[in-house]
Amino acid sequence: MSTTTLGIRSPQQTAQALPYGALAREIEAVLKDASVDVPPRIVQPLHGGGSLFVMPAADAQVAITKLISFIPSNAQRGLPTIQGDIVVFDVQTGQRLAVLDGPTVTARRTAAVSLLAAQTLVPRRDGPLLIVGAGVQGRAHLEAFHEGLGVQEVFIASRSAASADALVAHAQGLGLRATRVDDPNAALGHCPWVVSSTPAQEVVLTGMPRRDAFVAAVGAFTPRMVEWAPEVCRHLAQIGTLVVDTRDADHEAGDLLQAGIDVRAVPTLADVVNASPMWLQAPRPDHGPVFFKSCGWAGWDLAAARCMARVVTSPG
Repeated sequence: MSTTTLGIRSPQQTAQALPYGALAREIEAVLKDASVDVPPRIVQPLHGGGSLFVMPAADAQVAITKLISFIPSNAQRGLPTIQGDIVVFDVQTGQRLAVLDGPTVTARRTAAVSLLAAQTLVPRRDGPLLIVGAGVQGRAHLEAFHEGLGVQEVFIASRSAASADALVAHAQGLGLRATRVDDPNAALGHCPWVVSSTPAQEVVLTGMPRRDAFVAAVGAFTPRMVEWAPEVCRHLAQIGTLVVDTRDADHEAGDLLQAGIDVRAVPTLADVVNASPMWLQAPRPDHGPVFFKSCGWAGWDLAAARCMARVVTSPG
């Protein structure tokens, strides 16, 4: 990384420097980089049901710390549920290089991880995308799947009709055909692409995805959170392919843990990208849904810092 100081980046500046395709490629590079070191994150429970996350990571050139709060009840207050920053340092000098907007990075890197998983795990296919949960992650995944997979049609389900209508309007503004649906389970049979990004306070999805579906389940990232019914997850484990984002999912993937699935036996995205023995020896039905469970990892934020530096400091 250049030692150029990028300063404090606004949400808009942060987003502009993190195009989904480039970010997905940088995430893949991080998974192949032996110098990357990501210790376990610290999760501090807060009074009132929130959490404070401290997430460090480093490679041979930069070190980052992500400090964010997660307050689920902020949705009722009209405030963001995730707030905070990512501070980027030069490893050699200790100089602070940048402060990135935490919620923007979280949204875009999570969607880029799902995009990389989709591009890597399933063949290119046409058909609509179903988004369940019309918040920040729903919007980011809509943009990423449109940009990276060429999705042209989307169905959107949300507990809030206003949120669903707003995301429909955003999708239409991008040139997509977009429709609000009241029952996401009924829409599963029409969609080869599925993203669940709900607040994950209760089971929302009880239907079975199509046999050719790719599912990115991103809403539940603690053991107590859940979006998908346990019986659906158990059935998917029998007929399809399960992949988790990192080994942190072993104790964080609420959907799979509450289904009684041994997450330690599930390959990670790094296993897939690096063609590890765990991935090569894993049973993978030729025709069955792919269920990608994402819980988050500071390595994705490190990838965002690297991506931003490349985009911002590149000539032209």
